Amino acid sequence: MKGIAMNRSGGLMTSKPVMTSDALVLIELPRANGYGRTAMDAVTVPSPRVSLSWAMDFVTLTKPEITLLVVLATGLGTMMASTVLNPVLFLHVLCGTALLASGSATLNQYLERVHDARMRRTANRPLPAGRVTPRAALYFGLGLSLCGMLYLAFTLNALTSLIGLGALLSYLLLYTPLKRRTPLCILIGAFPGAAPVLMGWSAVRGGLAPEAWLLFALLFLWQFPHVLAIAWLYREDYAHAGMRMLPRGAEEDGRVFRLMWVASLALSAAALLPGMIGMTGRLFLYCALVLDLGLLWFVARVSSRRSKQAARRLLHATVLYLPLLYTVMVLDKAWSPIG
Repeated sequence: MKGIAMNRSGGLMTSKPVMTSDALVLIELPRANGYGRTAMDAVTVPSPRVSLSWAMDFVTLTKPEITLLVVLATGLGTMMASTVLNPVLFLHVLCGTALLASGSATLNQYLERVHDARMRRTANRPLPAGRVTPRAALYFGLGLSLCGMLYLAFTLNALTSLIGLGALLSYLLLYTPLKRRTPLCILIGAFPGAAPVLMGWSAVRGGLAPEAWLLFALLFLWQFPHVLAIAWLYREDYAHAGMRMLPRGAEEDGRVFRLMWVASLALSAAALLPGMIGMTGRLFLYCALVLDLGLLWFVARVSSRRSKQAARRLLHATVLYLPLLYTVMVLDKAWSPIG
């Protein structure tokens, strides 16, 4: 269909219809016609909805849910290290860590884009689905990571930035390639995964104390039941993509469930230590005990039933466990500050 209209000089003006995702749009640009006058051609203008979808794809690359957990862990380290919380410093450490975590997540998806395309769980991510080009993702991830490290170095201190850099490099250069070689990748990945609490602590104190390492141990141990639940739940997908997240035969002989038990029991014991050594008050000790019992109940269910539904519930339980533990720890410190 072609529309005919008159231009301001009295000549003919031709318009071509352009379809967008929302409606038929006619946009005209000048061109010379046979009479030496100006006519118009239609051009495509991106729909606002398409542009928003494109922007959201870049947000998806940053893995917002994981980045939120990283920021929460950093915030916990900052609060527990502070006698009186400095809001400006707190904002700086959260912003810098969020940038670094977002860049790390983006670069991880860039490195795993081919393998993500083989798994149903990840095939619709922006890179394997082709909605974002690898080059754009690479530049985006590098830019976020560099900005995060520089931000932490200039607004806080070099130690915090270096811990972040170490976590970034070990996550991308060790954990990511090892996922296709050995189940020990879970152990290796737990180190950078627990680094955010150290970053929060060092941002305040400029160094690391035994209490900081206890917080590190909590986050380090929490990752095992969490990641093992994911690995067992999506074991077919991982196997299809060539990722060795579980030992061979672990499903048949029950090793994965024994690992869940060992890690969860160690986590439960570590969660009680802050209250027992005076790092927090009694409120945290009692609440941690309740949370521990709840977590172990879900581990017992998945161990006995060995079903995807039980594994999914354990996964959800681990996601709730950590923020609740952090919240109670911070509230307990606020109500009964420890010198």
